[in-house]
Amino acid sequence: MKDVFVVGMGLSAKDLTAAQLEIIQSADILMGGRRHLAQFETLSMEKAVITGKVGATVDFIRDQRKNSRIVVLASGDPLFFGIGARIVGDLGPEQVTVLPNVTSIAAAFARIKEPWSGAKIVSLHGRDNRYKLLAALKSHALVAALTDAQQSPQWLARWLLDQAVEAVRMAVFENLGAPGEAFGWYTLDQAANHSFAQPNVVVLKTSALRPDADALTLGMANDAYCHQGGLITKTEVRAVSLARLRLKPGLTLWDLGAGSGSVGLEASTLLGAGRIIAVEQHSDRVALIRQNARRYGVFNHEVIQAKLPQGLEHLPPPDRIFIGGGGEDLAAIIEAAFPYLLPDGIMVINTVLMDNLTRAMDTVITLGMVPEVTQLQISRSKTMPWSLRLEAQNPVWIIAGMRPPIPAATRNEI
Repeated sequence: MKDVFVVGMGLSAKDLTAAQLEIIQSADILMGGRRHLAQFETLSMEKAVITGKVGATVDFIRDQRKNSRIVVLASGDPLFFGIGARIVGDLGPEQVTVLPNVTSIAAAFARIKEPWSGAKIVSLHGRDNRYKLLAALKSHALVAALTDAQQSPQWLARWLLDQAVEAVRMAVFENLGAPGEAFGWYTLDQAANHSFAQPNVVVLKTSALRPDADALTLGMANDAYCHQGGLITKTEVRAVSLARLRLKPGLTLWDLGAGSGSVGLEASTLLGAGRIIAVEQHSDRVALIRQNARRYGVFNHEVIQAKLPQGLEHLPPPDRIFIGGGGEDLAAIIEAAFPYLLPDGIMVINTVLMDNLTRAMDTVITLGMVPEVTQLQISRSKTMPWSLRLEAQNPVWIIAGMRPPIPAATRNEI
């Protein structure tokens, strides 16, 4: 059984070292994309084109390495979002030698003379990491993105504009290392109306995504949000509801009957690159939610106008569901939302009505969840002429339940 070599090409064959060239020339089978193999047409060994079917590529390597020395050509650094990680993972690190090279991201930052030790790198190449990129923009002055033909710089600029992202400059690097190399800086409006040559990478630069954005924290005061007629989950209730949701980075949250959007917006501080979808019936409240999101620079937050329990079928499946309203339709909303909740997902329901407490409890139990109920009776201080008194607020019930995991036997049938 012979070792497998994975060689990073850098930007082109010009970046290969003498040692890397020697490894390539010693191959019995040279593998790579058509663009890579075309640079070694004069070599006489067997050539194998790597397509998008990485599993088939690994199977071929595993079979042929019994009798052949295999060298795989990879773009940039093979372990930087490259095929090298898959080969090492499948064959085992002791069977693979990786020879790294300069990445397209390193080359891009070199072109614009920017240090990138603090940059965040997000791959959009064959991956839907849009919301991870949005989260990175909130906390990093420099964000680099690996693009592809579908998620191109033009597409990315349009999508960022749709999310109300502003004050971002985009550098696009086309055909790095090739004769037709080009790069330039664009506003998002300019990039959204421009076509770029493939392959390309993107760097997004901003000293502050929203210089005028207020700081968003847990436990914001009620008047920190625009809301209609007091229709807002109050500060203390919001805090306990978020605790019951047990949020962590990367999860998807549905905020149903969102009102002012306060729960979903504060959830964004815990979800990181996760995603929040708020559903609200009334157009004026939808506008207020968007206004609140924009005020606090929360861009991984979407608002859908729909009358619950309708409007859920096309949403991404949630890890967490918060139901802050519902009135007489509360039981129907719980029943409609539950099938979309992922296994081990958590649903949290708030109600101030005694009848809805019973409805919510009965529905949660019928659906197979074990409810955990908390009653909050909050009193707040109120200034009097020479002292303070406590003023009681309406009691609120918080019902939390977890969707049971899929039994192992059922998982095996899927």
